[in-house]
Formats: sequence, C-alpha cells, structure tokens
Amino acid sequence: MNPFTQDRCLLCHEIIFPAVGWNAIFSREKRHHLCPTCEGKLEKIEGETCTICSRPFQNLDENFRTGDLCHDCLRWEEDPEWQGFLDKNESLFLYNDFLKEVIARYKFRGDYVLAKVFVEFIQAVLQTMNADLLVPIPLSGERLYERGFNQAQALVIESGLTSTPILSRIHSEKQSKKTRSERIHLPQVFQISTDIPLDGKRIILIDDIYTTGSTLRHAAKLLKREGAKSIQSFTLAR
Repeated sequence: MNPFTQDRCLLCHEIIFPAVGWNAIFSREKRHHLCPTCEGKLEKIEGETCTICSRPFQNLDENFRTGDLCHDCLRWEEDPEWQGFLDKNESLFLYNDFLKEVIARYKFRGDYVLAKVFVEFIQAVLQTMNADLLVPIPLSGERLYERGFNQAQALVIESGLTSTPILSRIHSEKQSKKTRSERIHLPQVFQISTDIPLDGKRIILIDDIYTTGSTLRHAAKLLKREGAKSIQSFTLAR
C-alpha cells in the first residue's frame, strides 16, 4: 500500500487515521475499511442468546423464551416437519437502523464494495465454525439480474474464503413480503444444482439477515435430506 495514501471509511467516507504506537510502526500496515465512529454504530450480539438462532435474551421478555431457546425456535423444533434441520445460526450484529441502511446500500443499491466492511468480522467467526462447505443462499435469476451480484456469495469471496454455490432457487417471489406463517408453509424453495456428494458434509449456509429463519431452514432441510451431516448458518444481522 502506498504509504502516502490514507484509507477512507467505506460507509461515511471520512479519513481513517492509523493507530499510533510501536506496534503500528513495526507491524505491516493493513487496510482499514471502517472508521471507529461507524464501527461503534454496529451493535455486536453479545451475552446470553438463543442456542439455535443467536437471538439476544438481554431485552427479551422472559415469556418469550423457554430455557435456552426463544419461542420462535421452540416452535420450529416442536414441528416434526422442521425439527433438527438447522443446528445453529451465528449472527454478528443486531439489525438496527444503521445496519439496515448499510445493508440496503449493499443489497438493493448495488454497492458491492461494502462487502469489504465485514471481512474481518466474518473471518473471525467462520474460523471458529467447522465446515466442509460454505454455501451462499442463492437469489432467483430475476433478483440476481436486478442486483448484479449475490450479496451472500460476495461476503464469502471478499473474505478470501471458498464459496460453493450448490443451491438454486425455485421461487422468485420476495420473502420479505410474506408473513411468518406464509414463509413456513411455502413449498420447498430450493433445489440442488450440483453433483458434489453431500454425504457426511458439514455445511455452513451464508446469508445477510436472519429474520424468521424460514429461508435457512428450507435450505437446511433439503441439504440434510441429501445426506449432509450438519447444517449451521452464518448471517451478518439478526
């Protein structure tokens, strides 16, 4: 990197001033994509959470949890059609107003470079999750044409990891327009689009937002029935 250039925050475009100290002087300079102010607006998920979906319990009414599970996950696990397919979801941040705007810029306005904002966070978490395959949740052909790239796949690629896009989407109607009940009772929305053997594979599904968990569970259900050993998921926001 040119020593005379200064990084700018990819979100607010302010100059990021490097840390000053002996470590900074003698260590190799690395690129910074996020200024301290913008990073401070990202609310990391911390403390006690649902053991399946990472929903924080800190501000959740006790009436909406049972033991280590939130009631959303409890309902999924009590349904014999869905229990046991998604082993665990890891999410980085709460879906607050700031992150909502960042994801809108990234996802709907085609600002691909914003994938770099999350690289270090993604690498740190995925290194702790054992997986044979990182599988991005696919877009329909129509959505891919609209956006120009698959935002989930871009997160993997920009993090220097290998994406294995083995799923394709059957239905193209937007999930965000549906109620929780409508999402749950949809027919299977994915199909396998590869000859890669899945028997015994540990798979991590990658997506941008965990909402009801329906999309991830549809994918997990299909993959486990194809022989996958375990299905976890990773999302930026919860």
